[in-house]
Amino acid sequence: MHSWMVFCFSSAALLASGKTVFPPPCDSEIYCTGSILHQVQKAKLFDDDKYFVDMKLKVTPDVILMAFHNLSNETPNKTVPRAKLQEFLSVYFEKPGTEFESWTPPDWRDKPKFLGGIADQKLRDWAEKIHNLWKSLGRKIHAGVKYHPELYSQIYVPHPVVVPGGRFREIYYWDSYWVINGLLLSEMTDTAHGMIQNFLHLVNRYGFIPNGGRIYYERRSQPPFLTLMVESYYQATKDKDFLRAALPALEREYQFWMQNRSAAVKVNGTEHVLNRYHVRVGWPRPESYIDDLELAEGLTDDRRDQLWMDLKAGAESGWDFTSRWYRDGDGDGSGTLRETRTSQILPTDLNALLCLNEKTLASFHRMLGDGDSAAPYDQAAARRRGAMESVLWDAERGAWFDYDLMTHSKHLEFYPSNLAPIWAQCYSRPEMGERAVRYLKVYPNYLQRMLNNWHLIWPSAGSRQTGWRT
Repeated sequence: MHSWMVFCFSSAALLASGKTVFPPPCDSEIYCTGSILHQVQKAKLFDDDKYFVDMKLKVTPDVILMAFHNLSNETPNKTVPRAKLQEFLSVYFEKPGTEFESWTPPDWRDKPKFLGGIADQKLRDWAEKIHNLWKSLGRKIHAGVKYHPELYSQIYVPHPVVVPGGRFREIYYWDSYWVINGLLLSEMTDTAHGMIQNFLHLVNRYGFIPNGGRIYYERRSQPPFLTLMVESYYQATKDKDFLRAALPALEREYQFWMQNRSAAVKVNGTEHVLNRYHVRVGWPRPESYIDDLELAEGLTDDRRDQLWMDLKAGAESGWDFTSRWYRDGDGDGSGTLRETRTSQILPTDLNALLCLNEKTLASFHRMLGDGDSAAPYDQAAARRRGAMESVLWDAERGAWFDYDLMTHSKHLEFYPSNLAPIWAQCYSRPEMGERAVRYLKVYPNYLQRMLNNWHLIWPSAGSRQTGWRT
């Protein structure tokens, strides 16, 4: 039986049985679910699954859905031949990229001050080449996206953006933290301000920030760096009015993570609350559709849905993908992508980041003269430090390790994230930092292993077959 029909029938059976039926990645029957998406991706018309879901519609979705319904009714098993699919796309879709206007950041300057501070000529030339990239990575969303959003997978934001580049045509959340710091270094405060305003706009619309600027990312986020983006901008400008206006959205995003991405764990009789990546969408990722579909072949319905949720959670982590999330039947790290269990892991770096967010939110309130509102965030940071030291800290090794909710144990493999609490300054005793330094000295083979296996453990590396970034 056709795999899509099996998927639909099993979903219908779940509805009839009263079992959980997960929401789709978004509400679009073209970009996120449905027979058009399934047949186009199964036909492998493009080298990258993301290409199709970035295409613009030439007419309204209802017209396209009806046209495809009529076309599929003309063929056996409703499966449209590859040539007919290509013809259909040429009639009803445009190539990706029409959602943007050409735009060069007007605050770009030829010689920002930081270049003059680089003594080595080769390094200065390299830095200048990077600075020049701002001109080619700037994007302004076409007004058509605002007035006719039904024709695009692009999410409209009011200000121009700087994108990662390559297959990533749109804005991405956690990538933008480093983009914004680079823009501030290049003295491009207007562009940085506009990007932050876009993220505040997204929080006000969704209650959180989607993974990236496409509707097929609407059910998942990425590491919550918005508070730190605002801090970077404030440090560069000392603009308290901007800080005051941004603060409600920062607090709203923080509440999203605490209400939707947290889990309780009991250690030595004490219950602690820490955070995790967790996306309850049991469908293939539209932008990696065929990869997810093929990866789940042969699994039971429950295991298939869980795998698809955990793949999205892996994408939400920004580490898509890494052996940090692979857990085989015994719960150790010798699994493969098919054994991804992201939602069952309490990540050290996510909790360090949220600890830093809590401390930063407290400092924002104090800067604005509101000590009473700062106190709950101080208390939250203190609770998290205690939870991280009870659940994640390993005194013998001198580092913090991800915690497995299935096996109730730490993952003791080496990853750069093991030292994230040092970066966040989220630990209670100075000797913990000293032990972390010894951890790096005592376990140098871990560092070598990291270098030898960077494609497994470093975020945003790998190949299309796993949905990893290139």
